[in-house]
Amino acid sequence: MVFSAWRCVAGAAVLLSWRASAQTYSSCNPLTSSSCPADTALGMAIDVDFTQGEVNSFTNSGGQPTYGSDGVTFTVRQSGDAPQLTSVFYIMFGRVEISLKAAPGAGIVSSLVLQSDCLDEIDWEWLGADSTEVQSNYFGKGITTSYNRGQFHEMGDNQNDFVTYVIDWTSDRIVWTVGGTVVRTLQSSEAEEGQYPQTPMQIKFGSWSGGDSSNAQGTIEWARGPTDYSQGPFSMSVKTVKITDYSTGSHYTYGDTSGSWGSIRSDGGSVNGNLGNADTLTTTAVASGSTATGSANVPAGGIGGESSSNSGSSNLPEGWVMTSEGKIVPSGSAILRPVCPLIFIFTFCATLASSRRFWP
Repeated sequence: MVFSAWRCVAGAAVLLSWRASAQTYSSCNPLTSSSCPADTALGMAIDVDFTQGEVNSFTNSGGQPTYGSDGVTFTVRQSGDAPQLTSVFYIMFGRVEISLKAAPGAGIVSSLVLQSDCLDEIDWEWLGADSTEVQSNYFGKGITTSYNRGQFHEMGDNQNDFVTYVIDWTSDRIVWTVGGTVVRTLQSSEAEEGQYPQTPMQIKFGSWSGGDSSNAQGTIEWARGPTDYSQGPFSMSVKTVKITDYSTGSHYTYGDTSGSWGSIRSDGGSVNGNLGNADTLTTTAVASGSTATGSANVPAGGIGGESSSNSGSSNLPEGWVMTSEGKIVPSGSAILRPVCPLIFIFTFCATLASSRRFWP
């Protein structure tokens, strides 16, 4: 029993120290440096059910998400709130499917962002001022000299109902779908020169106030603000997220500073090694009537307009692996062993150890 309790303490310490390093932001851009850290690869498919609580393959920032029957909820109550979850892993082409209920409120923005270390980006964004539309967007290499890459798409109620949204991304095209309906397809040949996203991406989602008075006027206008916090709080919820990496391996590195997908290297696998799963994209219709964002000052970086990306410091601790539920556990575990929060290590872990239900 003492040995079991110690394993829980040691395991929690290792994983918590790793999670802290995973949240460290870096200015290392692979377009300007050849010595940036490698990116931890997902290299598989995961299906995360947030109604069952948090998972340690995502870290939070900008506020504390809460968990319940609606999954994970991101609430903006006051100026500066921008709660979000960020994956500790990257995908190199892939599919992200999210069941989401957007936050209401003028100036409030709900976001799903795929972003790379060199600031390639693919977005979904929901503006709280209108519950009947969603915006798709993309950026390449952090270039924001123009804002003509976004489109608005009509849809049903996105604030009172959970709707499934998909980003399906390959080297050839990006497909955005809403409830099984394709609302936009971008061929790589149609993107502005050098702007097609094609480098390993982290996944981020959360809510923020684009209509906050501290933002640029163009951002406030795009978010249809200003935000009136007295009308809040404003909450966005995510029930599930399913993520498939179309490449395999443990880490992705940049072979040069070109930012081209052909330069990306996979450790222990191959780029596009899981591309066969791209054929599983299921659609029931194709929508028309999307409108361009024109010159709207759409912020790059999505959540809170944050344009920096995590460095590749989020390596899994030695001997730990990810399960298909998006949980990081000791390698070879026959069952999921709990990762005990530091503050409860000597009480909660001792209780688990004494029960002996969780330990071999």
